Order: sequence, then structure tokens, then C-alpha cells
Amino acid sequence: MTYVKDGAEIYRQSFATIRAEADLADLPADVAQVAVRMIHSCGMVDLVRDILYSPNVVSKARTALRAGAPVLCDTQMVASGVTRQRLPVSNEVVCLLGDARVAPLAAEMGNTRSAAGLELLRDRLGDSVVAIGNAPTALFHLLEMIAAGAPRPAAVLGIPVGFVGAAESKEALVANEFGLEYLVVRGRRGGSAITAAAVNAIASEVE
Repeated sequence: MTYVKDGAEIYRQSFATIRAEADLADLPADVAQVAVRMIHSCGMVDLVRDILYSPNVVSKARTALRAGAPVLCDTQMVASGVTRQRLPVSNEVVCLLGDARVAPLAAEMGNTRSAAGLELLRDRLGDSVVAIGNAPTALFHLLEMIAAGAPRPAAVLGIPVGFVGAAESKEALVANEFGLEYLVVRGRRGGSAITAAAVNAIASEVE
């Protein structure tokens, strides 16, 4: 069988195809670069039409990472998808979903384990980059925490996937009154791969 075997060439052709087929013209250059990697992770060039963002989300997230901010994730799948070599200063990538405290806290809160895992990170939210790729409840609870006075992250990548609450949680993030910098994929689409790809693109401008 004849097929491309060189990894660097596969990346080059893939990104060239995305840039040729996706309508990136209306995106700022930094958001477009992030969008390309997000599309690369899922194969859907039409994803770009559902990407919503605050004007400074990429620059604020990059500045935070370069200053050593952690990446706080809702699930281990998101955390595992972050390419550590792309992080500018060996930033910590944190997910507490498997922490022994999560299940009892979730029961106490009357919420999901993902929301409880984020609750345990309350004191680390300030100037962090939050990456939520699976659990709408985690994104809703993040907004509840901030409304109650929790420290504000530098940026929130709110890209949970699903049929219950995913679209609504992202709409709530976009409409937030706290001045949060955000990046979302409108509607039901999202997930670990797309969210980790967004982190990776923000972490390093090298395509």
C-alpha cells in the first residue's frame, strides 16, 4: 500500500488542508491558529462556525502559561491530551477527578464528581487556564464558584460535549458577567480531544 509515512509531512499536509477548506477569514490570527488544531483533532472543518471567543482569550491564556499558570482540567482524558513538551515552563496539568475526596464531596454537594473535582481546585483557580472538555456540570459549577467570589482564571476553555447541559453551559460562559476570557464550541460538540488541542495550540505558537 502507498501512503504518507513521514509524520512531519502528515502534519504539514493536514494543516494545509484545514487552512484551505476551513473558513478562517473572520478569525484573529491567534484564534485561527487555535481553531486549526481544534479542527485537526476532530476532522470537522465546519467546527469553525461554532467557535465563540472573547477577544483576548488566547493572549491572556498564553501570558498566564508563560508566567507558570497551571492547566486545570475536568477529566483525565483532557489532561492526558495536553502535550507537555508544548507547555512553555513545564506547567502543571491538574485533574482531581480520581482524588479520594471527590466521591464524598460530590454526594455532599449533590452534584457530579467532575463538579466536585473542580471544587477541590477552588484555591488554584486564580490566573489559571481552565480546560473543561467533558462535563457541563463542571463548567456550570465553575461559574457558580466565581459568582460566589472564587478567584478568576486567566482563561476558560469551556468545550464540554453532550446532549444534556453542554450547549447551555457554554452559553452561560459566553454570557458571563465576570469578565472571564473564554473559548467555546457552541452546541453539543466538544470533548477531550478538541479541548486538549486548544490547550496545545495556546501553549505553543509552533504549528
